[in-house]
Amino acid sequence: IASIMNRVRNLKNKYRNEDNITDELNCTKISADTTDNSGTVNQIMMTTNNPEDWLCFLLRLEKKGVPQMDVGLLNRLIGRYSQAVAALPAEKYSQDESYARILVRFAELKALQDPEEARDQFHLARLNCKKFAFVHVAFAQFELSQENEKKCKQILQKAVECSAVPLELLETALQNFYLKKKQLLSDEEK
Repeated sequence: IASIMNRVRNLKNKYRNEDNITDELNCTKISADTTDNSGTVNQIMMTTNNPEDWLCFLLRLEKKGVPQMDVGLLNRLIGRYSQAVAALPAEKYSQDESYARILVRFAELKALQDPEEARDQFHLARLNCKKFAFVHVAFAQFELSQENEKKCKQILQKAVECSAVPLELLETALQNFYLKKKQLLSDEEK
C-alpha cells in the first residue's frame, strides 16, 4: 500500500495538481500531449484500470482526427487499443459492455490495416463477449465487407442461437442481410 501511495503521490507531483488527474479520468479535459498520452494511460492503469475509463479515453483520442485518413493516428489508436486489451483481463470483464466495445473497435481499426488480424480480433471479441449482439453484428459486418456473405449469415445465426441481446438488433441485421443491404444496421438502427 505504501508503494502504491508513493506512486500516486509521484503522479500528483508530475501533473502538479489533483484536479488535472481527476479531469483526465472524467474525460472532460484533453491531455496537453496529443501524441503520447502516457500520463493518462499510466493514471488509468494505476488507479481504476476499468473498461469505462479506457473506453472514454480511447474515444476521446479518436476525436483527434479520422483514422481512415491519418495513418499516424490509426497507428496510435491501434497501439492504445492494444494496450487497453492487454490491461483488461477478459475473465473479469467479459460481461462488461465497455470492454466489449473496446474489443470491437480495436478489431474495426485493425481491419483498416490487416483484415486477417482484424478477423482474429473479431473472433476474440465474440469468444469473450458473446452475450452482446453488437459484437456479433460488427463481426458479421466485417465479413460482409470482405464479401464473405456465407460467413456473415452464419455469424448472425449463431448469435441468435447463443441468445445474444438485444435479439431485435440481430433480427434487424438478418433482415437487412436478406434484403442485400451493404450495411447490416443503419446509423439510426445502431
